[in-house]
Amino acid sequence: MYEFHTDRDRYFQMQKMVCKEDIIPFIEKDYPVRQEATILEIGCSTAGVLSAFLERGHRGFGVDMDDNSLNYARGQLAEYIESKQLTLINRDIYSVDFEKEFQVKFDIIILKDVIEHIHNQEKLLEKMQSFLAPSGVIFMGFPPWQMPFGGHQQMCRSKILSHLPYFHLLPIPLYKGILKAFKIGTEQLCDLKKTGISIERLEKLAKKTHYKILNRELYFINPIYKYKFNMKVRKQPLLFSSIPYIRNFYTTCAYYLFTAHPCPSPPTP
Repeated sequence: MYEFHTDRDRYFQMQKMVCKEDIIPFIEKDYPVRQEATILEIGCSTAGVLSAFLERGHRGFGVDMDDNSLNYARGQLAEYIESKQLTLINRDIYSVDFEKEFQVKFDIIILKDVIEHIHNQEKLLEKMQSFLAPSGVIFMGFPPWQMPFGGHQQMCRSKILSHLPYFHLLPIPLYKGILKAFKIGTEQLCDLKKTGISIERLEKLAKKTHYKILNRELYFINPIYKYKFNMKVRKQPLLFSSIPYIRNFYTTCAYYLFTAHPCPSPPTP
């Protein structure tokens, strides 16, 4: 396991910076983010990503099942909570009725490194339409399952396994056996074998649930690797990003911007 995975302060700052320098500019290529925009982050964890939007003056909501992470966010972002600019919710996203409880729909919904953990991804995509504003957009950033570390093995408390690419693609009995041999818990990592998502699967689900892709960017080098490993961000040229299926093996991160409506036209700031 890399040390920044246990250093919440550093990880919070990395998430904040990648949002400021990469996610927000990616969104604004196709969707100008007006001052009054309301932002929802699903699976917000410690709310580092949300904090970048809060600094710009936007109203934010964060939903996460991990109350320990939310407690950290409550400490870091107390001033925004006190001023009612930020609301943090420790519940399952399916149990929150935003329109009824908070009288709000969202201009931007963020899922960063979350969709690959969701069991019923089609259900979530359908559900999000109920609390997305008519002119709203959804940002998703995720590692394709087949990429070198798509099994999140970098989280393993073993230097060998945390640096071993592609071994999560092994058949489940062999994969479990290796994890057990290194005394690594199997439940969470093996669960990702069921939920890990490819570029093609996400696009198929988006089409099925009536979303339109406004923008897509595939990366050889994930933007957050700037802060994790001091690596330069590398986008894929069209030749590489357009090769179906094979591209999953060398794409360390995919950014998408979706709308549930044909032509989003947010009010002019």
